[in-house]
Amino acid sequence: MAVVVDRYIGIDVSKDVLDVSVQWMGKPRERWQCANDSDGIAACVARCMSLKPKLIVLEATGGYQDLVTADLASAGLSVVVANPRLTRRHAESHGRLAKTDRVDADDLARYAEENHPEVRPLPDAQSRAFSALLTRRRQLVDMRTAEMNRRHHAQGEVKKGLLKHIKWLDAEVKRLDDELHDVIRNSPVWREKDDLLRSVKGVATVTSTTMLALLPELGTLNRAKIGVLVGVAPMNRDSGKRKGTRRCWGGRGTVRAVLYMATMAATRFNPIIRAFYQAKLAEGKLPKVALVAAAHKLLTILNAILKTGKPWEDRLKTA
Repeated sequence: MAVVVDRYIGIDVSKDVLDVSVQWMGKPRERWQCANDSDGIAACVARCMSLKPKLIVLEATGGYQDLVTADLASAGLSVVVANPRLTRRHAESHGRLAKTDRVDADDLARYAEENHPEVRPLPDAQSRAFSALLTRRRQLVDMRTAEMNRRHHAQGEVKKGLLKHIKWLDAEVKRLDDELHDVIRNSPVWREKDDLLRSVKGVATVTSTTMLALLPELGTLNRAKIGVLVGVAPMNRDSGKRKGTRRCWGGRGTVRAVLYMATMAATRFNPIIRAFYQAKLAEGKLPKVALVAAAHKLLTILNAILKTGKPWEDRLKTA
């Protein structure tokens, strides 16, 4: 009788090369390399499909993993893009201190076999393009802020050049805003979600588009998991009789930054968030701590609205 084994694959991704390691029963069994281009990725996908792995794990590497991840998922394989900090800590827990591409691929395969990270839906091509537009908009806004700060100390021709560049940046941001708006309004699914999110007082265009592009899990997870994913859920730090201060850490920084800005507006114009924020201040919480708690509250509301499909006006009360 043939023994069925669960195979796990780790892929270390660099700009030009994919290092692949196949593991089962706690040991690496097969390794190979291929180019990180269309031909190499096609060969990698074909070979992975022939192995019928239970799970494939890659690390987030600044976008170099996007194409191979999308092709593996399109082939029907279970793929997880793991947080490099988590995979590195897992390797160190096994005493694996060396770091090479081959070793990293082995560590990713071991991480897959021992931890079985949750497979989440990956963004499709339209979502990736939408996310790229949003990222470019954020880059331009940061660039504009830097140029405006330089303007105050500039003189003569330098100041004229800065003003000209700021004007161009304003036009580019406006163009991207229009393009993002068109993408959302031309998609029935995104248009419905955008309308639901923007029905909440304090949530405007930037918050809604950021949530749609960078937090596709919104509306599919429970309140605890979505809070951890964004990084606004406080974590206990207790040991023995010591009761440490709960802290928020990790999560998706870009989403969290936009959520904070929306929360600041909501503490003024959204009656539920304002009352919640004021109650935290009355309890003696520091303003920043109260704002984080209010951000978690707002995120929970947005998650519930997308999950139920009911806009803010139709909700009598949100717990």
